[in-house]
Amino acid sequence: MGLISDIKTIKRKDPAARHWLEIILTYNGMHALWMYRITHLLWVLRLKLIAKILSSLTRFLTGVEIHPAARIGRNVVIDHGTGIVIGETVEIADDVLLYHGVTLGGTGNEKGEKRHPTICTGAIIASGAKILGNIKVGAHAKVGANAVVLRDVPDFSTAVGIPARIIPNEKTSGIVCSLANKNTRE
Repeated sequence: MGLISDIKTIKRKDPAARHWLEIILTYNGMHALWMYRITHLLWVLRLKLIAKILSSLTRFLTGVEIHPAARIGRNVVIDHGTGIVIGETVEIADDVLLYHGVTLGGTGNEKGEKRHPTICTGAIIASGAKILGNIKVGAHAKVGANAVVLRDVPDFSTAVGIPARIIPNEKTSGIVCSLANKNTRE
């Protein structure tokens, strides 16, 4: 997970991305992910207060809120990141695309339990979508703009509406939701 890989991923997934320097200087979603990696490392090293302070500063500067304990894989793109909220027990696999205003949130306040979503490989979460609770968005699934997702979305399916209804796809996946970032949460 390096800077060059991040830039290449944005160039591949965002048709508006023109030049590497433009990406480095202006993509707040990428800046938020870079800072998340630092805060996550601090969290794993049990420097939790410093991690939370840096996370708050990042939210102020980028408009993107990522809890340092969340687990995020490689080649994730946060496009137009303002308003994104990623909760403490969220898990995001590789090659996920998130648009602005997405909330990956919890539905309770239980401590020590997984209470946020898991987003599997290749999923696309459109603007304003709210995915709430310990649910799974399957591999290569799509969540439509402003959808409110309260139950699992199968692989290759699409979730739309409030509350979201599932539109199945006839593809069979055989893909298991695997997370590249295997760091354990303390």
